[in-house]
Amino acid sequence: MTAPTDTDTASRSEEPTAVAATGVEASADAASEKRQDRSARIAVTVFPLIMFGAFLAAFFSPSTFVPLAGYMTPLLAITMLGMGMTLTIPDFTMIARHPKPVILGVLSQYAVMPLVGWSVANLLPLSPELKVGIILIGCVPGGTTSNVVSYLAKGNTALSVSMTAFSTMLAPIITPLLTLWLAGTYMQVPAGSMALSIVQIVLLPVGAGLACNVFFHKQVARIQPAMPWVSVVAIAAVVAAVASKSQPLIATAGPLMFAAIALENATGYALGYAVARAFGVSRADRRTIGIEVGLQNAGLGSTLALQYLSAAVAAPCAVATFWHTITGSLLAMYWRLRGFPAGEDPHATVRELRRCTKSRGTVTHERLTTPQGGEAADV
Repeated sequence: MTAPTDTDTASRSEEPTAVAATGVEASADAASEKRQDRSARIAVTVFPLIMFGAFLAAFFSPSTFVPLAGYMTPLLAITMLGMGMTLTIPDFTMIARHPKPVILGVLSQYAVMPLVGWSVANLLPLSPELKVGIILIGCVPGGTTSNVVSYLAKGNTALSVSMTAFSTMLAPIITPLLTLWLAGTYMQVPAGSMALSIVQIVLLPVGAGLACNVFFHKQVARIQPAMPWVSVVAIAAVVAAVASKSQPLIATAGPLMFAAIALENATGYALGYAVARAFGVSRADRRTIGIEVGLQNAGLGSTLALQYLSAAVAAPCAVATFWHTITGSLLAMYWRLRGFPAGEDPHATVRELRRCTKSRGTVTHERLTTPQGGEAADV
């Protein structure tokens, strides 16, 4: 028997250390994931309550919140800056590496939701201003809460972030054109001015936030935990400002307007998921695309409407802002509790699942069939 060398002894002594280090890293990752999960749960529970509280406060005491209307543009810009700080360069490179789900999702968002908004607006007996507001909700890009909702729903969070970023980048061109096309018959829509405002209050702040995260990542990382709360306070202020300006209209047309918003939102979820399923993307991607299509940046719609259209047009957008957070939270909890079919990879496409099922069937057939007519193997 050969005696162990110094090298053998050293390698053996290093093995427990390596195992311990791996265990520490795994424990740290688990703790980090647990913290993220807890933060996300708090977000989707508390955010809707803050939004709803801001709406009720402004509705019952409108004079208190009317002055906030003059600060809507910087408030929304702060929200977009916070969104930009959560983005990284890989979020955009995913579009090149996995283009199908991203492009499918963004096309669904800008094709399905505008037509859904137009259909709902024409289906219900709404005033022209409310029709324009419902259509505008369908024409804005994805909402900032969709990423948290996708995470809690066990969707593809990276896809959600990429879709939100991509649709936001396209918003200065697509949102004004779609609004002009679908709502131009009801009232004059200043598409050019709206496009310039979207660049100023969306594109530039998002770009600035991204640049800060890339070049000053350590400093940004310190304030990132607080940014979602800053954003939700800013959006709540936007909701309060619009609700205070539109209080008489909301009081008279409230039930019908709520019905239109609920119908548009639910249809967006359903059609977004259905389109994704029809194109054979994975279950996780279907959930994400459904959420992204259903959850719109109604805060942007409120700001644009109050600045260029009217308070009446902004009213549905304000209501949709907190309604989307409520339904998004409920949908996330439902999908999280439902989970996925046992033994199925939620990130596998339909084609990959069929290929896997076919290969399993071939293996089972080979095991059941023995050469030269022998007995079947035990399964």
